[in-house]
Amino acid sequence: MKKIILLSSVVLSLGVFAGCSSQNIDSGKTTKSSSSQVSASSNAVSSSTSESSTSEPVYKVSLSDAIETYKETYPNTDIISISLDTSFGQTVYDIEGIDDNKEYSLKINTDTKEIKKEREENLDRDEKDGVKRRENKLDLTNLKDMKEIFDIALKEAGSGKIDDWEIKEDMGVTYWEVSIKDGMTKEIEYKINAQTGEIIETDID
Repeated sequence: MKKIILLSSVVLSLGVFAGCSSQNIDSGKTTKSSSSQVSASSNAVSSSTSESSTSEPVYKVSLSDAIETYKETYPNTDIISISLDTSFGQTVYDIEGIDDNKEYSLKINTDTKEIKKEREENLDRDEKDGVKRRENKLDLTNLKDMKEIFDIALKEAGSGKIDDWEIKEDMGVTYWEVSIKDGMTKEIEYKINAQTGEIIETDID
């Protein structure tokens, strides 16, 4: 009788031990799974932060499409400036052009491609006969992509967001003038060669 009782005790002890071991193993799996979930969540947050920190203006209507629309509206003219206009709660490309005797302006909605406003006026006497046209026309060949220009400015600034931009010409050089705002007060303006991407001037306000 004693042998039977002793054997039962041994079997009972083994059962308890096996149960504890199983519980420990399951606990380890749970801990490992939880750690994996935390790690994955952390990576997702990091990725999201990275994407938002490099955010920049994106327009449904590309700059090249806007230029093409201008050329279709005013053929046989040259463009002398392109800028962004955010008046009246809408964002539009403001494109100014010229021929030998007149100056033209066209506003194109950056979302819908709708032409918002057309304007033309006669040049002053000393600007006519192609004088101003030769001096101010933009070189639109081999332009760097807008995103690439913005990336150059943002990388140089280190932080901040694109606030405004314009494409101009000076002394035969076509360049982007990109303004970056960092906080409430700091503003940096870069002049970037439109063909090479070289920063030719920096102005910190």
